[in-house]
Amino acid sequence: MENLDYARLQMAFTLGFHIIFACIGMVMPFFMVVSHHKWLKTRNPIYKRLTMAWLKGVAIFFVTGAVSGTALSFELGMLWPEFMKHAGPIIGMPFSLEGAAFFVEAIALGFYLYGWNKLPEKFHWFTGVIIGVAGVASGILVVSANGWMNAPSGFDYINGEFTNIDPVAALLNPAWFTQALHMTLAAFVATSFGVAGIHAFQIFRKRNVELHIRAFKIAIVFGAIAAFLQPISGDLSAKDVAERQPVKLAAMEAHYETQKGAPLYIGGIVDEETRTVSNKIEIPKALSFLAFGDFNAEVKGLNDFPDDELPPVAIVHYAFQTMVGIGTLLMFAGLIYFISLRKKNWLQNKYYWLLFIAVAPLGFVAIEAGWIVTEVGRQPWIIHQIMRTEDAVTPMPGMKYSFFYYLFLYTVLAITVTWLMNRQIRSLNRETAEEKVKNTSEKNFKPTGGNKSKD
Repeated sequence: MENLDYARLQMAFTLGFHIIFACIGMVMPFFMVVSHHKWLKTRNPIYKRLTMAWLKGVAIFFVTGAVSGTALSFELGMLWPEFMKHAGPIIGMPFSLEGAAFFVEAIALGFYLYGWNKLPEKFHWFTGVIIGVAGVASGILVVSANGWMNAPSGFDYINGEFTNIDPVAALLNPAWFTQALHMTLAAFVATSFGVAGIHAFQIFRKRNVELHIRAFKIAIVFGAIAAFLQPISGDLSAKDVAERQPVKLAAMEAHYETQKGAPLYIGGIVDEETRTVSNKIEIPKALSFLAFGDFNAEVKGLNDFPDDELPPVAIVHYAFQTMVGIGTLLMFAGLIYFISLRKKNWLQNKYYWLLFIAVAPLGFVAIEAGWIVTEVGRQPWIIHQIMRTEDAVTPMPGMKYSFFYYLFLYTVLAITVTWLMNRQIRSLNRETAEEKVKNTSEKNFKPTGGNKSKD
């Protein structure tokens, strides 16, 4: 079991790292092309500086996402050979299409990076759009493969053998749409609030306010809209999970007893030994309605499932509560932004900017919590109801050395990326300050006719 634990820890750590940079890489190109479009329309040099700054960020996160994602692809074969032996031929299509999307994204990024003053302006701008669209497509295809693990389809499982494989049916498995929609919106919420928070901090410190306030507005509009759409996708996901994975739903809500008109728990401390939940707030019949659209519908409890098929309930429940709580908070933050459009004096209030600084990292916390719900909630299965995780792990010993190596490597990578982004922000502020000084000097310079002396 030690080998299994280290393999799961390594996969969890590297996936948790990669997902952050993948989400940023999916969303930031859209900020960049909006700023670029504003520059083409207004010729305001602030928008060009902002576009170039975001372009450098996109390039950094593209490289980081590519490196960490490549390591994950190797890990699937290294850590889970039995899984790949059977699942590889079935879910190879989404992975191969994801590779094609990545290829298109890389080409478009090359055009965009080196196309300034070389390509027609509209075509150059359009290559930026392709970067964003290809990035989102890449993310959806990876989520489709994960959806297949939660809702396996496109094959017949007979006597332990996978036969009659249909890769298209596997790609379009029953879980792909709800998971892809929820994950894509989550990426927009997290990245938008994260980027907006960084610019809000610069505004709060009164650094290059004119540029950062424009950047803040571009980012926060994406985040606020996505935050309002996220509960809709969450509802679709919950109904899908209730139908296909009732044990995961029961773990998410920490419901042990089967009952009709099941209440929804807010908060609560789970005791897995006594199978009870204390210090919770109950909303009568709300879970039955949210899961099945009927206030009196029956919700199966954890006690109705075999003990060896139960996930770690406390972890799943706390992660789910964290995800929902943060999502609600960010939705209210988005509402405050829209109200501030009519309350111009709010922009002069330091607490307004402190709010967006405070919520900046929370979207990424919610993403991590959501993936814990998805992955840990499926345990003990790596392929739901088909293959157990312990049966898929590599028999080779020494996984702890691999785990610590990746821990060190990804920590160094995270520190490097953080340093690069901090350097980029400082450089942007410095360049703008120097340009202002130059413009002021030129404006105040008054040429004279020289010294008209007899000499």
